[in-house]
Amino acid sequence: MRLGALLLLAALAAATLPGCERIPAGAGPDASAPVHARPIDAVQGPARHLRANDLVALARDAVPPALHARLAAAWAADRSRWPLEELPLHGQLPRLIAALSAPDAERTLMAAFERQFTGAEGELRQAVETLGTFGVQYLRSDPRLDEAERDRETQRLVALSRWALQAPLTDPARARAALARLCAAARATGLDSEAALREAGMEDSLRRLSSFLAEAKAVLAGYGLDLDASLDAMTVELEQQTGDRARLRVRYALAGEPVDVRVEAERRDRRWYRSDWLRHAEAAAARPAPARSDGA
Repeated sequence: MRLGALLLLAALAAATLPGCERIPAGAGPDASAPVHARPIDAVQGPARHLRANDLVALARDAVPPALHARLAAAWAADRSRWPLEELPLHGQLPRLIAALSAPDAERTLMAAFERQFTGAEGELRQAVETLGTFGVQYLRSDPRLDEAERDRETQRLVALSRWALQAPLTDPARARAALARLCAAARATGLDSEAALREAGMEDSLRRLSSFLAEAKAVLAGYGLDLDASLDAMTVELEQQTGDRARLRVRYALAGEPVDVRVEAERRDRRWYRSDWLRHAEAAAARPAPARSDGA
């Protein structure tokens, strides 16, 4: 299993962390309260779903119902893979699942792991440092990100890079156990290609990927990256509200590194949503169909 695959899993699971209100143990949502009635609900609700490994519910509550329906139609037409598009390197997810789902993947990937990592702790550390430095430089110049998004992504990348420098990534026993869990979870999804994602549709794909997310989070916890602990200890404050727009301050620890970010929210039809997710989802729903290779 390559370092890049494990770091991708970390990015997949960590990408939706900001933000959520601190959730006391055993606490649940107020059933009498309107959905998304407060600015903090824009992130609190989806974060609860992430904590529960429920990507179907996360997608449902992250955007207004009409936009959710458009996204489902765009998914079926291969025009969108939202909300997976909120994840760094989301385009590699089908390829990663295909590699983990392949026959005898446990043996072949473990053999590749041993060839690459045996006695290579120094080279691995250098690779992590290089990837972290390059990633930060890329984020700082990415025109698709606004300042708040750039700050959030940079803080997360720095935290994940520092985690990777300390994590036992070259431990063969951990790798063998991780591969057993991830290969089984990947095969259970049946989502090893873009065609499989299209045929399953948005809701069923997200339902299957929820189980894979749960296993990925469990594997990462074994490497010292406990994302559920980050969610459980996260706090959010309403910094400013002007009419239908608000700014939230979200703080949590990612692999022991403090992260302190801002998230914009906005109200639509009396419900609050994350502004960046709305913007990305609307762009995905409006995207033209991809060019076909058969000449049709």
